[in-house]
Amino acid sequence: MIKKIKICLMAIFLMSSVVSVPSYAALVNIEGNNYLSQSKIPQGKTGKIMNVTFSFTPGRDYDKAFAGIAYDDQTNSRDDGTEGGNNDLNNAFPFELTSETTKLRSLGKLQKGKKKTVTLQARVRRDIPEGYYGVKIYITDDGNSHDVEEYVNVWISKSTEAETTEETTTAAPDKNALFMLGEGQETPYGVYPNVMNFAINLRNNGKTTAYDVTAHMVLDKDSKVFPFDINEVSYDHYFDHIDVNQVMPMNYSFMIRKDTYSGTYPIKLQISYRDKEFGELKTLETEFYVNIKNKEVVETTTAPETTAAPEFNANERSKARIVVDSYQTIPEKVIAGQEFELVINMKNATTNLNASNILFSLESEKVSDSAVFTTSSGSNSFVVNSLAAGATTQLRVKMTAKPGVDQRSYGIKIGEKYDSPDFKNAEESVNIDVPVYQVARLGIGNIDAAPASIAVGEESNVTFQINNTGKVVLYNVSAKFTGDSIK
Repeated sequence: MIKKIKICLMAIFLMSSVVSVPSYAALVNIEGNNYLSQSKIPQGKTGKIMNVTFSFTPGRDYDKAFAGIAYDDQTNSRDDGTEGGNNDLNNAFPFELTSETTKLRSLGKLQKGKKKTVTLQARVRRDIPEGYYGVKIYITDDGNSHDVEEYVNVWISKSTEAETTEETTTAAPDKNALFMLGEGQETPYGVYPNVMNFAINLRNNGKTTAYDVTAHMVLDKDSKVFPFDINEVSYDHYFDHIDVNQVMPMNYSFMIRKDTYSGTYPIKLQISYRDKEFGELKTLETEFYVNIKNKEVVETTTAPETTAAPEFNANERSKARIVVDSYQTIPEKVIAGQEFELVINMKNATTNLNASNILFSLESEKVSDSAVFTTSSGSNSFVVNSLAAGATTQLRVKMTAKPGVDQRSYGIKIGEKYDSPDFKNAEESVNIDVPVYQVARLGIGNIDAAPASIAVGEESNVTFQINNTGKVVLYNVSAKFTGDSIK
């Protein structure tokens, strides 16, 4: 009987060695990870988009961090850890290899040791069997070098015939967390070739706190669609959470494209968020608008065959382009109600066209039909006899900021009227922004003590009111009583 068992076992062993089927699914041991961890293994289905969720604990501070999924050739030929190794053990890359799979996700600013929950997305391959798969994740701060490279695990199961073929992307947004852009703000305005700095407010208009919020700007190489030069890896803004009705400013700085025409451009944002701290990732798309001042579109029509002279077109003449080279305020911080000096360096940005008989005029932004900035001398105009190609000239003026304005940046329009060799009385304008600050002020109401008189060693409750009498929001206000008789 024993001999028969041995013979059967040997037969089974020979069959298994002849019919060797490589394993394409394998759980990766992540206990040795220093930075990436998982409390729950994400689950996905073949042919569907899945969320790859994990926690990242930074080993250092990041000013701007990104996370991505890396295609690892080593996953297709890995030792099983036994003596001598077993290179037949294969762990296939479980996702379709597209630009969306390897797309970087902005994590924003991170602090050393502070854990961050991260979710990446990828479409699962249709040709892989059910099982666990290891996925290499990398963390970077410049989009090129990989600062952290570690594995996480996912579980993949086969899609059934009963399931629909519709895309299982992130869940559709609901009214729990919806966002409003630019409420009460003026449309951002920029003039080529000046740098355009602006901020768009993002408000949580939903019913619950939004977590893990990323506002991703949709870029486009076509200047007719996206009017700005693309000089950074990402223009994403990330927020750990946004409370209900909380407003978060998103600051942007762009160079206007040279080949962009004047007009209003829609800028699209894709916003991803969770309505629960560890809930499902949801997305929505919204947009805001910017106004650009650059070259105008010249409409051409076919003229009838007559002897009439062609229509005059001012844009066909060459003229100098005078721009703001730099500017500063003295003192650097402008306080509402106080005088300051504005120093502006104007430059003829053309390479071969001179400008002459130049008249510069300054016009302040208005609030309630009243100018925010007024000149101390009463004059807001400057005359410059000539400005050669590539040359600069300096304008200096003493101004006073209006006392009662809100703390924010206000615009000053610089009007230009000048002559060029082929263009007389050319008129242009450029804009600058000057931040105005308010002094924080507060007042204290009547102080009441109950009881009004106390014996040594006894206690008394003191109540009083603190009033914010300024125009600046005060945070973390505290009061402390000190005295020889107070303990």
